[in-house]
Amino acid sequence: MVRARSEERRADILRAALEVIAERGYRGASLASVAERVGLTQQGLLHYFPTKEALLVAVLEERDRWDTSGGRGREGWRLDLLDSLVEYNAMRPGIVQTFSALLGESVTDGHPAREFFTERYAQVRGEMAKVLRMEFGERLPGGLTPERAAPLLTAVMDGLQYQWLLDPAAVDMPAAFRDFLALLRGDGDVRGDRGDPGDPGDRGDPGDREG
Repeated sequence: MVRARSEERRADILRAALEVIAERGYRGASLASVAERVGLTQQGLLHYFPTKEALLVAVLEERDRWDTSGGRGREGWRLDLLDSLVEYNAMRPGIVQTFSALLGESVTDGHPAREFFTERYAQVRGEMAKVLRMEFGERLPGGLTPERAAPLLTAVMDGLQYQWLLDPAAVDMPAAFRDFLALLRGDGDVRGDRGDPGDPGDRGDPGDREG
């Protein structure tokens, strides 16, 4: 019973930390502000997370657990499951905003999340190469190997999040990701899936398309 209450309190702290970081960024967030949001003293919060850095890493690890199936990781994922993940992220802007803010901050020297993101991207690129190899074999339709295409797939997933967060009315993140998958697969016509005006068979001027 005590352990269950402890786990529940820990989950409350992580949710509060996500909210505070989304509002203020990591550097602007304080342990005191997180503690206040969950009705704890700062000393009480330190019982669960001894440092601000420890809380940050726990937040990032929790976010990654939410992105995987029951904690099993991304092993065995397929492109259609990545499509579902993008759809899922579009329903939780607060979490995506926190992750994106921390990712942007982490490129600065000495940021406590830099090592986490460096290791995470190395792992994700390897996992995306496996996903692409499962879908296409050793060569994608455009001729790239899975290893060369993996950074592009990863960049599109995270880059779309920034565009969507800045202007969600203009950027349909799930639809744009499906368009990218169509390009990877070498599909001839992707306009019909987006509900673009005009004849779906008429590709029109590329400038008419959403970037």
